[in-house]
Amino acid sequence: MIKDRNFDDLAQKFARNIYGTGKGQIRQTVVWQDLAQILALLENNEPLQVLDAGGGVGQLSQKIAERGHHVTLCDLSSEMLKLAEQDIAKNGLLDQYRLVHSAVQDIDQHLAAPVDLILFHAVMEWLADPREALDCLLQQVKPGGAISVMFYNYNGLLFKNLICGNLTHIEEGMPHRKRFKLQPQKGIKPDEVYSWLTEAGFTILGKTGVRTFHDYMQTVRVGDYSFEQVLAMEQQLCRQEPFLSLGRYIHVYAQRPLNGTEDDAHTSNKDNG
Repeated sequence: MIKDRNFDDLAQKFARNIYGTGKGQIRQTVVWQDLAQILALLENNEPLQVLDAGGGVGQLSQKIAERGHHVTLCDLSSEMLKLAEQDIAKNGLLDQYRLVHSAVQDIDQHLAAPVDLILFHAVMEWLADPREALDCLLQQVKPGGAISVMFYNYNGLLFKNLICGNLTHIEEGMPHRKRFKLQPQKGIKPDEVYSWLTEAGFTILGKTGVRTFHDYMQTVRVGDYSFEQVLAMEQQLCRQEPFLSLGRYIHVYAQRPLNGTEDDAHTSNKDNG
C-alpha cells in the first residue's frame, strides 16, 4: 500500500538532485514563467498571502517572497524544513516566511484565513490519496485566488518506458521500483487533475509541459547541442501539443471565481459563511 512519502531520510540528496541539476533548471525556468503570469493577475498594492504546500526548500516561493509577498511553507519532513530555513536565511528572506511542520492535508489547522495563491509542486505523486490532498488545498484558496499545481505525468512515465523497451514493466502496471528512491511512486493522469480542478469550480488558466523532451534524449550524446539550446527549445515547445502532454511533469494553474457558484459551493463554505 502506498503511503505518503516523508523525505527526512533523503532531504539533502533530494534537494541536491532536484535543484542542482539541468533538470531542475529547466523546471524552475518554465514554471516560473507561469508563476509570473499568475502574479501579474493577482498582484495589487497589498502583499499576497501565499502557501507553499509541501514546499521543500522553497526555491520558487523565495522568488515570490523577493517581490514582497508573505509565504507560509509547510512540509511533512522536518529535515527538509531545516534545509529550507537555512536557504531562506541565506537569501535574507526569513522575515517573509512562516515555516510549518505539517502534512498538506492538515494545513487548515495552521491558516487563519484562505490565501491568495497556493503552490503545490511535485507532491501529489508521493501521496496515497492525491485528490484528497488537492481538495483540502482548494478549500484554502480565497475567491479570486489561484493554485499552481505541478505533478509527475503518467503519460510521460508511460512514454519513457515505451521508448526504453520496458514493455513487461508496463504490462505489470509500472509498479514503483524501490531502488529508484527519488523517482515518484506513481504517475498522475493529467485529465484527472484537470477534472478535479474544474469540478471544484476552478477555471484552468494555463498548462505547461515540464521537460517535454530533455528526459527522453539518449544518454549517449549523438546530436549537436548545448544545454542553452535545450533550455531554449523546452521553453519554445512546452505550451504546445503534443509536447505539452509528454512532459515528465505538467504544471497547471487555475483560478477560483470571485463569486461562489453551485459547482464550487463545497469549497467555499468558509468564505461565504
